[in-house]
Amino acid sequence: MALKDFLPFFLSLAMTIALSATARAESVSLVGFGDSLMAGFQLPPEDAFPARLEKALRDKGLDVTIANAGVSGDTTSGGLARIDWSVPDGTKGVILELGANDALRGIPPEETRKNLAAMITRLKERGIAVLLAGMLAPPNMGAEYASRFNPIFPELAKEHNLVFYPFFLDGVVTEADLKLEDGMHPNGDGIGIMVERFLPTAELFVHSLAKGE
Repeated sequence: MALKDFLPFFLSLAMTIALSATARAESVSLVGFGDSLMAGFQLPPEDAFPARLEKALRDKGLDVTIANAGVSGDTTSGGLARIDWSVPDGTKGVILELGANDALRGIPPEETRKNLAAMITRLKERGIAVLLAGMLAPPNMGAEYASRFNPIFPELAKEHNLVFYPFFLDGVVTEADLKLEDGMHPNGDGIGIMVERFLPTAELFVHSLAKGE
């Protein structure tokens, strides 16, 4: 058999290898940008939300990496100050989770909204998609404060056409056995619940990035 008879096979093989390399190169790089809830306060690094979510997405067959850019104690003002250098070039999407510390400190909701909007705008200007994680004001802040704070997240998501997860602590906030002794931060089991509930939204986000939406 002449060498020319093998050319179609070799061309097909070369194309398969090239396509495989391209697929590997297109791994979706995300950044989890937030406060102690994202950072994994008092938890091993592998139990922090970004690491657990990355594993859950990979178990679904998605080629994803999620860098942990959570800083304990961070407010939206702190996030805005570091958003440019904390999210590296090449990042496809950011899970933006900030606002809990603003509410705990009684920061005017109007300031929180302004800071979040500025972060979203900066990321979008860089071509980085945003998945916005919502937060609710703690009950002790009162109904008037909650009425100004709670709508921030759904309204920004609608305004900027973002993938949106309504409440980051859903399933955990009222369950003492899912929190650390401080009664505020999730323990490893709590993170597991958060990831389980967050996963469908994260899958939607990653698929939208893969499609270039």
